[in-house]
Amino acid sequence: MTNALPILPLWGALGEDQCMRFFPLFAIAALLCVLAIAPASAQQLQCDPCQHGFGKIQIGNSSSYSVQLTNTGHTTLQISSLSVQGNAFSVVSFPVPKKIRPGASVELPVIFTPTYQGWTRGVISLSSNDPNSPLHLYFWGHGISASSPQLAISPASLNFGSVTVGSNASLQATLTAANGSVTISSDGSTSSEFAITGLGLPITLEAGQNLTVTIQFTPNASGAASGQAGFTSNAENSPTVEQLAGTGVAPSSHNVSLSWQPGDESAVGYNVYRGTVKGGPYQMINTALDALTNYTDYTVVSGATYFYVTTEVNAQGEESGYSNVAEAVIPNP
Repeated sequence: MTNALPILPLWGALGEDQCMRFFPLFAIAALLCVLAIAPASAQQLQCDPCQHGFGKIQIGNSSSYSVQLTNTGHTTLQISSLSVQGNAFSVVSFPVPKKIRPGASVELPVIFTPTYQGWTRGVISLSSNDPNSPLHLYFWGHGISASSPQLAISPASLNFGSVTVGSNASLQATLTAANGSVTISSDGSTSSEFAITGLGLPITLEAGQNLTVTIQFTPNASGAASGQAGFTSNAENSPTVEQLAGTGVAPSSHNVSLSWQPGDESAVGYNVYRGTVKGGPYQMINTALDALTNYTDYTVVSGATYFYVTTEVNAQGEESGYSNVAEAVIPNP
């Protein structure tokens, strides 16, 4: 005989023994039914990053940073309220309630405006229909006095563009002392591909005095490289940091060297475009905005003919039209 579960009669027809015997089966069946029809937690609010340090900011000045908020669920998520703990921190241009579609992201702009000297911390809490709500974001920063010695660096970042592996390129930055004399005691780089050259330390700068420093990029492999150059001093905003970037390219049997004159002197960088037909279409070949007025293309092919144009980009991110066209005929082989 085949074993089978009995068909349950109506509750009123069951005796006491039957009820005790069949109730566990009924309970399990009911539980399985609930699990099958209950919706999974679809909403999930994620932050990238969930914490950020603003570093040292002069009292009365502000620094901004944006956190990316993403809905990784399958239904629309709604942020219903937002609260900020910490008087030095604020959120701008983020009205609530705010809806985020599945897979979509929004930017949460956070402002740090120190009002007193020293470290301070803040927490931003976001309440939503995420089952794990609220989401907490953590921030910190250091307020420094406007009258204390400062050491500034200009520009704040350097991009060396494309440099052949095994060779090097150099760019310069300017250190400036303010609000009193500043003694620079040491320097260093976070990457072996970037080095500060020719700077004898310690050295003291009087208020308003400038010092030009040279930073060299020597790529040891193909691909993008990044790092920071830091200058340690008695300034209250020490260390003063320069952001660095460059791209290493493999040596080639042929290359094309380009150079151009700047336009209206407002450019913060340049883009280089290449095509195989005069008049285009052209494709950008630099991996990052080039701060120099020259560029070497190491990706050419023997026997090919290329046409090059450049554009300049201003501080607002606006790009000019194409320059005049330069033609390069690559020997074969």
